Amino acid sequence: METEFDYLIVGAGSAGATLAARLSEDKTVSVCLIEAGPSHKHFSVSTPGLLLLNMVSKKRNWAFETVPQKGLNGRRGYQPRGKMLGGSSGSNAMIYIRGNKADYDHWASLGNKGWSYEEILPFFKKSEHYEGGESEYHGIGGPLNVTYKKEASPLNQRFIEAAQSLQIPHREDFNSEHQEGVGLFDITQKRGKRWSAANAYLDPAIDRENLTIITECIAERIIFKKKQATGVQIRTKSNQTILLARREVIVSAGAFGSPHLLLLSGIGAPEKLLPHGIKIQHTLPGVGENLHDHVDWIANYRGKRSLHKETVGFSLSGAANMIGETLKYRKDGTGMFSSNIAESGAFLYLDREEPSPDIQLHFIISIVDDHGRKLHWGHGFSVHVCLLRPKSRGSVNLASSKPSDAPLIDPAFLADDRDMEKLYQGARLTQRLLQTPAFDSIRGKPFYGTAEQDEARLKQDIRNRADTIYHPVGTCKMGSDKMAVVDERLRVHGLKGLRVIDASIMPQVISGNTNAPTIMIGEKGAQMIKEDWSGAE
Repeated sequence: METEFDYLIVGAGSAGATLAARLSEDKTVSVCLIEAGPSHKHFSVSTPGLLLLNMVSKKRNWAFETVPQKGLNGRRGYQPRGKMLGGSSGSNAMIYIRGNKADYDHWASLGNKGWSYEEILPFFKKSEHYEGGESEYHGIGGPLNVTYKKEASPLNQRFIEAAQSLQIPHREDFNSEHQEGVGLFDITQKRGKRWSAANAYLDPAIDRENLTIITECIAERIIFKKKQATGVQIRTKSNQTILLARREVIVSAGAFGSPHLLLLSGIGAPEKLLPHGIKIQHTLPGVGENLHDHVDWIANYRGKRSLHKETVGFSLSGAANMIGETLKYRKDGTGMFSSNIAESGAFLYLDREEPSPDIQLHFIISIVDDHGRKLHWGHGFSVHVCLLRPKSRGSVNLASSKPSDAPLIDPAFLADDRDMEKLYQGARLTQRLLQTPAFDSIRGKPFYGTAEQDEARLKQDIRNRADTIYHPVGTCKMGSDKMAVVDERLRVHGLKGLRVIDASIMPQVISGNTNAPTIMIGEKGAQMIKEDWSGAE
């Protein structure tokens, strides 16, 4: 195996896959992409309706846990992250949301030149092939196929009708000028199959002679010569090797993996490194700090009548129906197995003085409990209530100096009382929505504290059941303050030849699902690297 390349990319997730494809477009450079997990070529990945399989198994999932969360009554939260080519874009709910214009303008206001909405919109459009056609907000011809569920469950219309009865406007496109409203989500699918970053970016590039992809390979530490990153020590199933980088090492291992690798490499606060016997390579106190995530509470109802043709559930009638759905999916990629389960949703204001909606709802055509790890007999529906701009901040730390040991993940969920109050208000609004006449004919018994009216008991239920909705960011944040890890060109402060390019660089989480923004970060990062090396021989 070749061991020296121009660029080494650690992590083949949404950003890493994008970077590998874009950088290897230049035939004069060599690119090596390192991924801890296996290929994305598996029916459980490509079939949207089977997304639960990779949420609960560990074959293509890191299946992290948090440290005990005081704000969640001492529970450990579950943090599934994709461990495969395409990363979490191979296991997520395929929702294509960019966030709000105000999110990116805020990034720019922090001193991050080039990251305003007007400046990042071209990268969203460059990445996209929008089946709805080209417009001011959408691109065509890009690698990432974006469409909508053409035969969504009829329950989605009930959800939309219920929201409209509360004066929430209908929204055709959450990624256009206005985000507030209720409607169907755009999704990253093509002909009924998941269209992950691996499908979009790696499959077309995989045969390039200048692109090497190594799967099932753990990056153990970054190698330095003084303050210059020169390579990465990796471990495969058979041996340990050092790969060298002539130009740059790019860390794209995600909000948990990227700070973990930097810390293992001696980059961070001394108090995080010295207890584990790690030599300090470069003091950078922000590494692993500023972790935050969208905390989420779920309202669940059992169906009053059989909903086996409109929902995903466990019943004899549902099993019989799935036989026909299997045949339909195999024939033309339609039916229940093409569903991303979270087909519609809403963005809501609790506080009109906020710069953008502060709550997101995901309507689920299934009973979702404990990330799908707890199953219930029968059929029903659920609504995720997600806090878009949490105030709580946590951290990622080392458990040990062993690269194979998972990091200590502390999102500090609900540590800030303002988060609890806002999530509580979002839960109250969702209760009102689910009690509207649109749900009267199908709304059966609620689960847990879904319909709880007592404030103290509802807040207790939130602490008992709230958890991530899978959007961790911020642990290698972009900026110029003392806790920033990378600059506006995603170069690690104080070091040469090293960048971090993934969701960990977000100074503040965007108002929505994070997959599309992470791909955008990969697109913009690739262009900046090309620009910075444009004069190289």
